[in-house]
Amino acid sequence: MSKYMELAIKEAKKAYKKGEVPIGAVIVKDKNIISKAHNQKEKNKCVTSHAEIIAIEKASKKLKTWHLDDCEIYITMEPCMMCTGAIIQSRIKKIYYSVENVNFGYIKNINTKNIEVEIGMNSDESSNLLKKFFKSKR
Repeated sequence: MSKYMELAIKEAKKAYKKGEVPIGAVIVKDKNIISKAHNQKEKNKCVTSHAEIIAIEKASKKLKTWHLDDCEIYITMEPCMMCTGAIIQSRIKKIYYSVENVNFGYIKNINTKNIEVEIGMNSDESSNLLKKFFKSKR
């Protein structure tokens, strides 16, 4: 179990408590946490307030560059098309995510030859949190 994915899950739990889709993201460089975030679409009334986008923006601000070449991102759910694009554009080198996003996931639709992808880390915990959230909404 990765301590970085555990932090992403903590972020997802923050989103859950706020009524947001429980997704969290953590960006790491050289084993140092650069940024962490959770979904804030409802709070910000903004469709682009996904955990990954917010984490990328925070990391870019902290590192004073949009080039996140030596960074890795840990996400509790497979990123959507928008977030996948932002990850590619920011040049993040490795993506770890817990569970597939059956409806909006986009990783399988791209050529990931320049980005390493690892799936399934802490998948039970992420999956259970998402199921609990959506069950409460129905």
